[in-house]
Amino acid sequence: MIEVLLPNTLMAVTPVSLIVIAVVALIIFGPKKLPQFGKAVGSTLKEFKDATKGLADDDDDEEVKVSRKSDEEAKKEEPKKIESEA
Repeated sequence: MIEVLLPNTLMAVTPVSLIVIAVVALIIFGPKKLPQFGKAVGSTLKEFKDATKGLADDDDDEEVKVSRKSDEEAKKEEPKKIESEA
């Protein structure tokens, strides 16, 4: 039997448990509203995924800006000349 342990829990997700969840959802929402509910859940997950991707992209942009600023500052500073006794 295939079992997937959920992180930080003692609960395992098995095919039997997924079937039980589907049957309970069918009883609660009914066969007519279940497709609408599935679409709503899917669109919500898509929006959440897009929002978290946008946050990750913003973080990457900030890192690039910081590295560019430090590169520009390094170019502006003149290297110190070291005089040696020869």
